[in-house]
Amino acid sequence: MIDLPTGTVTFLFTDLEGSSRLWEEHPDAMHEALARHDAILRDAIESHHGHVVKTTGDGFHAVFVTASDAVGASVDAQLGLAAESWGATGPLRMRMGVHSGLAELRDGDYYGTAVNRAARLMGAAHGGQIVVSLVTEELIRDGAIELVDLGEHVLRDLARPERVFQVAHPGLEREFARLATMDAFPGNLPVQLTSFVGRDLELAAVAKVLEESRLVTLTGVGGVGKTRLALQVAAEVLPRFADGAWLCELATASDEVLLFQVVADALGVLQREGLSMADSVVEFLRDRDLLVVLDNCEHLLADAAWLASEVLQRCPRLRILATSREGLGVIGEQLVALASLPVPRSGGDVEVLAAADSVQLFVDRAAAARSGFALTPGNVVAVAEICRRLDGIPLAIELAAARVTTMSPAEIAGHLDERFRLLAGGRRRGVERHQT
Repeated sequence: MIDLPTGTVTFLFTDLEGSSRLWEEHPDAMHEALARHDAILRDAIESHHGHVVKTTGDGFHAVFVTASDAVGASVDAQLGLAAESWGATGPLRMRMGVHSGLAELRDGDYYGTAVNRAARLMGAAHGGQIVVSLVTEELIRDGAIELVDLGEHVLRDLARPERVFQVAHPGLEREFARLATMDAFPGNLPVQLTSFVGRDLELAAVAKVLEESRLVTLTGVGGVGKTRLALQVAAEVLPRFADGAWLCELATASDEVLLFQVVADALGVLQREGLSMADSVVEFLRDRDLLVVLDNCEHLLADAAWLASEVLQRCPRLRILATSREGLGVIGEQLVALASLPVPRSGGDVEVLAAADSVQLFVDRAAAARSGFALTPGNVVAVAEICRRLDGIPLAIELAAARVTTMSPAEIAGHLDERFRLLAGGRRRGVERHQT
């Protein structure tokens, strides 16, 4: 078994542009084309001392000890793809993203924010394009590789903006459309202050259901993460909607009138003469291709259901992603019940405890609250106990993690018999309903 590198490494993610269409149009030719594609990619990676971590559909996830090797492999792979004669499929165009960061290796795979950021960079690129992060650019700045500064962009993990650079080479294309990042599309999705942890299966599943249904409602108990998942799904599917994705936060609306005003304000709708605000919103949306996120519908369920029903009937290109403790009860609605994060079993070894999404969430939020916080053999059992005692509920775990500024994980675990008093004051600017 190959010993994969640890410490600070560089990740390369690749993805074949338009592969779904190519498989539909040329199923037989794609088998041969993809085999040649795989050989070109693997040869470029291995010739630059890289390791293929895994293949992801029509793409690769690779790791390198040095940033220069990762970028060199990317260039060679693009040149190899460009030089190949592809026949019926036409040229295979690969987008590539490169990012350097601290590796977290478990069971032959990598986890953590560095992996996620590399994947997000790749997702923002176009076929034939190689983009790298600022961290990687700093590591190869004095080398022979030319880099074009594309400026700061908000990636689809909804976390901090990233300075992005394009790798330039005489044998590669140089002109591409604007990166497919959050700021390239209309909408008002907020930039989140924390990273998105876990929920990979749920993220893919909800995005898939949203392709098939025009109304999808995420349901679950308070604090289970419905809003955060909805925002992440909206960010992932944003490129599908020419008129963007728009968040309407209904928690502040106390009655029907305010509900429609909140939606109108979010969309920038002005009330039209002779029409109610509700009808003005529907008329505004009639011919638009967009996604509306209706967040926290449960306290105005009948009114939210009426609005959803009206716009779905009268606005054929619109889709709705709603969050609520119960479904809206509208014809055609698809319900997705969201469960708590998996928690580690009592008595597991350190690696098993550390691998749980709930533990990863605690560690991520604790590190954001207290610089230098890390999971260690000395605190992993206490962190796992916190996650179990809080039933894997993300909001409760986040509130507990905020306490590491004044308490150790063992102390937090020991005070969970007083969990309501312990957690309620964890955020000075927290949303009031989150403190209950």
